[in-house]
Amino acid sequence: MKLAVSGKGGVGKTTFAALLIRTLNAQGKKVLAIDADPDANLAAGLGIANADKIVPISEMKELVFERTGAQPGSIGGFFKLNPKVDDLPDALSVTKDGIKLMRLGSVKKGGAGCICPESALLRALVMHIVLARDEVVVMDMEAGIEHLGRATAKAVDKLIVVVEPGRRSIDTAEHIRKLAGEIGIHHIAVVGNKVRNTTDQQFLKTHLHDFEFLGFLPYDEMLIEADLKGCSPFDVDSPSKEKVKTLISKL
Repeated sequence: MKLAVSGKGGVGKTTFAALLIRTLNAQGKKVLAIDADPDANLAAGLGIANADKIVPISEMKELVFERTGAQPGSIGGFFKLNPKVDDLPDALSVTKDGIKLMRLGSVKKGGAGCICPESALLRALVMHIVLARDEVVVMDMEAGIEHLGRATAKAVDKLIVVVEPGRRSIDTAEHIRKLAGEIGIHHIAVVGNKVRNTTDQQFLKTHLHDFEFLGFLPYDEMLIEADLKGCSPFDVDSPSKEKVKTLISKL
């Protein structure tokens, strides 16, 4: 099962992704977690120590040069568009309790449509992870889903958009669906987060009436405290953990 998680910053996307990954792992699944959001910290959400010391793959200059034949940051010239990447998930992942984590990092764009060695490596890596790996893959994406391309879109089983009761969150969900549709991802569902009551649920259902809803997670001070303390949301006593189990059974 290959899952991508997206949503507006601040909606609890990474918290949800961490709960999803830790719950799948607790159920005995082999999980490969991909942090593809430059602004998120999925490692901390999973409870991985020294998460800030994990070097993103896009910043591994020697690796980028070795695999593509070009220096990172260079534009134009010749480099491999299909570099060898099949060994990287095992070689470069950090492991916690059987969960493998890779941090992709971001690519500094030098112009519209620019192709650089770093982006070539990351795209090849994501393609391999989605098409060839036999684990459950959960990708914590930024709202732009920029690491996904047409070659990988059809292999993504579900794009899960995390939303909260609010107009900007709804607008972002519509934007993500438009971007996803342009590359061929049509299996899209939403998870309502920070829901306080039935009024919040109805607000989301009314404004996203043509989306599939996987479920709702309650507004929870325990999860906010976990984030502030830098510990995994899975390691606190939260009702969201049971909600995520139900959500997984739907998937």
